[in-house]
Amino acid sequence: MALWLRGSSLSLSLLLVEPTLAGTLVGQSQTITNGDPVETWSLSQNSTLNVNGAQTLGILASQSTLNTSGATTGRIIGRQGASINLSNTTVTGGNVLAGLELADSDATINGSTVTGNQLGLTALHVVGTTIGSTVTATNSTITGVTGGARATAFSVLDFSNSIVEGTGATSFGISLLSSTASASNGTRIIGGQNGVILGLETGVSEVNKLTLDQSSVEGRNGSAIVVDYAGTSAAVSQIDVLNGSTLTGSNGTILEVRGAGNAAMNVERSNLTGNVQVAGDGVAALAFTQASLTGDVRADAGGTATVALLQGSQMTGVMDNVATASIDQSSWVMTGDSQVGDLVLTGGTVRFGADNAFYRLNVESLSGNGLFEIGTDFATNQTDFLNVTGTATGSHQIMIASSGVDPASGQPIQVVHTGGGDATFALANADGAVDLGTYSYGLKQSDTGNDWFLDPTARTVSPSTRAVMALFNTAPTVWYGELSPLRSRMGELRFNSQKSGAWLRAYGNKYNVSDSYGGGYRQAQQGFALGADAPLPLGDGQWLLGVMAGHSTSDLDLHRGTSGTIKSYYIGTYLTWMDEDSGYYVDSVLKLNRFQNDAKVGMSDGKRSKGDYDNSGLGGSVEVGRNIKLNDGYFIEPFTQWSAVAIQGKDYHLDNGLQAEGDRTYSLLGKAGVTVGRDMQLDNGATVQPYVRAALAHEFAKNNEVKVNNNVFNNDLSGSRAELGAGIAVNLSQRWQAHAEVEYMNGKGIEMPIGGTVGVQFKW
Repeated sequence: MALWLRGSSLSLSLLLVEPTLAGTLVGQSQTITNGDPVETWSLSQNSTLNVNGAQTLGILASQSTLNTSGATTGRIIGRQGASINLSNTTVTGGNVLAGLELADSDATINGSTVTGNQLGLTALHVVGTTIGSTVTATNSTITGVTGGARATAFSVLDFSNSIVEGTGATSFGISLLSSTASASNGTRIIGGQNGVILGLETGVSEVNKLTLDQSSVEGRNGSAIVVDYAGTSAAVSQIDVLNGSTLTGSNGTILEVRGAGNAAMNVERSNLTGNVQVAGDGVAALAFTQASLTGDVRADAGGTATVALLQGSQMTGVMDNVATASIDQSSWVMTGDSQVGDLVLTGGTVRFGADNAFYRLNVESLSGNGLFEIGTDFATNQTDFLNVTGTATGSHQIMIASSGVDPASGQPIQVVHTGGGDATFALANADGAVDLGTYSYGLKQSDTGNDWFLDPTARTVSPSTRAVMALFNTAPTVWYGELSPLRSRMGELRFNSQKSGAWLRAYGNKYNVSDSYGGGYRQAQQGFALGADAPLPLGDGQWLLGVMAGHSTSDLDLHRGTSGTIKSYYIGTYLTWMDEDSGYYVDSVLKLNRFQNDAKVGMSDGKRSKGDYDNSGLGGSVEVGRNIKLNDGYFIEPFTQWSAVAIQGKDYHLDNGLQAEGDRTYSLLGKAGVTVGRDMQLDNGATVQPYVRAALAHEFAKNNEVKVNNNVFNNDLSGSRAELGAGIAVNLSQRWQAHAEVEYMNGKGIEMPIGGTVGVQFKW
């Protein structure tokens, strides 16, 4: 008996010869169990053979049913509508076409192993029929030396949690000839060379369909999937890669289309690594939905490749000779120069690789709206470049990587060229400018309207520059915030001037500083100081000698994510003279500071840079005044205070490459004012002294130079300021005093909307 089948692009005749028969069923049913004779079987005319725990040789089922459970068999052949049901069965095909051979028949395989020295299984259709064979395999292993499984037209393979493997060096996992296969639930398809091969069966119009759902395909010495029509034009082979499925090719190729092959691969919720290669006569359409590809898509001359990135998908790699790339709410990260015919962006992003690598994207036409992330080395004038040779339409944004390095030449740097059209490009960087070292630059369109450049003529001071200048500028305000006049520093000393004691003070101040280079900054300072002193009887007056130490933290807010922090640690000494009879007093302070400065810069491309340095400061203050007693406990106290401080200069850099050189910073502040208050005795013996203070101050230092990338700036906070304050001092007992004060200051370039201090003293 002979059966002719068609199973490849060439007519493949498979002569299935019936084995030597021992057990024969014709229209009958029989069950064999362990211990029954080991023999071959032939089933025909709707017979049924049940093999329960038994061993058999080859079985031929024609228009019949075979049920096995816990069995061991030789080759199994099903034809003419046979139904093969294998459960926990081992099928060993030997040197025949396949371990399981189906022609217009069905098989259900569960928990079984099927092997063959050529194929593990074949699912065929008889020439002239459109029935085909269907295989459903669950928790099973199917292997063959030539290939794991092969299906021809009208046939369907369905694998779940199974292994389908070709073990030979040139083998495939699955071969589809105008047929359908699906793999799910962790199924592994492995080929010694290629994982899955999609070809054609001559004379039929059926298409290949391959579906992978939570499964994998591996080509151990070739590609994961090969679509090869052997030079014959035919319909598209559909490939679906779903839900975490993977493709692996030892040659780095996950999809290879050749021999006039035509493939449409849809990837959903899966992350693939590897390349797609389309030969000169091939066609491949790739669509990614909530998925990713790390690899290149390349089409040889004459080949056609299209890429669609949808719903948050990402591709990282090169597109070479890609006819159409559609990026919809998704992103493409280039890893090399690329060439695309039509680039369509719908909220999509194209990133030109790492900041230190520079690529060129050649596009024939551009449309839609999208974002291009471009990097530029402004020390060498190297830059990524978008070149649209044809028409560009739509509204697009450009995000250019920020840098702390100034442009090398100061000349315009071209980043986009178009061949025509009404496309618009604008910087997506914060504030519409890109930070390049000392300055931030805007984007300029050429007079022809086809080119876009970074414009060095339209520049503003960059956040990096403002941050380093603010750090250099803030140390004097930190120093003065820690100092304060005598009364706000120590309360009313006259309560118990003849006793030694210790004191503790906590304070906080807020400053709004404006400058000539940007939007200024806000400074918030908080800290504490403690000290101890003792009276020194000298001459006719009262001398008080003390020491103090403290710490403060100042936080700077320069807007748009740029900030700074200054931690100050200080020690000092003070000498105070007070004459009880005349009311005159002199208070002198000498203070040494150590500053820890830290800057965090929010750059225009959304990245951050930082830098830090330490420096020291030394300064002193002399306050002279007179306490004039009036009636009913009132007093008036005119005073003047002169303070000077020198802050150590420092050279440092930010990690974006910006270099800062700060000269020594000086401040000379003169102040004249008056305090008015009243001493009030309470019934419990305590004394309360409320007071108000007003003063006019003037900063004389004008030239505090800072160099940023060798560009010179002057931190100038000179000018006059008005100060107002109000407080209260309380003498609780012979040993305890307390005081509190709030103040306000406003003047040229600086405002302190609120400042406050509270303190206590203990006398012994």
